[in-house]
Amino acid sequence: MVAPFTGYGIKGVIWYQGETNSNVARAPYYADLFRGLITDWRHNFAQGAFPFLFAQISSFNSPEEEWGLVRDAQRRALVLTDTAMVVTTDVGDPGNVHPGDKQTVAARLALAARSVAYGERVAYQSPLFRQVSGEPGGKRIWFDHAEGLTSRGAAVVGFEIAGPDRRFVTATARIDGESVVVTGAVSKPSYVRYNWSNVVPGSLYNAAGLPMSTFTSEERIRGHLTYP
Repeated sequence: MVAPFTGYGIKGVIWYQGETNSNVARAPYYADLFRGLITDWRHNFAQGAFPFLFAQISSFNSPEEEWGLVRDAQRRALVLTDTAMVVTTDVGDPGNVHPGDKQTVAARLALAARSVAYGERVAYQSPLFRQVSGEPGGKRIWFDHAEGLTSRGAAVVGFEIAGPDRRFVTATARIDGESVVVTGAVSKPSYVRYNWSNVVPGSLYNAAGLPMSTFTSEERIRGHLTYP
């Protein structure tokens, strides 16, 4: 359906999709599929790396699907140049795949467009996972764009920790500056993830009021998908 329009000029793309790919059989392939779509559109429109802005799919009660995996695949698509992602899990509706709060999503996309498409100096990026380091009994997680990291007075929840077997359990977490320290009942802490469930339990924000993205520190998921 898009192919007939590739001869026209294009300024950029705002993309809000992913639900169809959240089925358990499809979700593991979304990292490759989504980046392939962006690269393919840019190739066929033949106008360079035009801005591609997308909304990370939100929080929704769909037990037969893998929304955490799709959200993380979207996060990892940020390796492509001139892309931006807005996080929407804090304004989702567990009972409605099309949440009612469009204003917040639009405002965050507008910030991304002002920066990526129009070159304005505005804060538009949510806290994004950078790396993990060792911590007694757990892990310390480091983020980009995490200035002023806060839970807004609520408990720090949504974090899970796993040993080498990748069996994740609920973690205890605390904010420490621009990092988060997590501990849990695993013998050899190896991996951490955040807001991985379809309906997410928590939200952390940076000083710009933008919520932290879903992530997992795993490089390989289910043994057959490798991420950069």
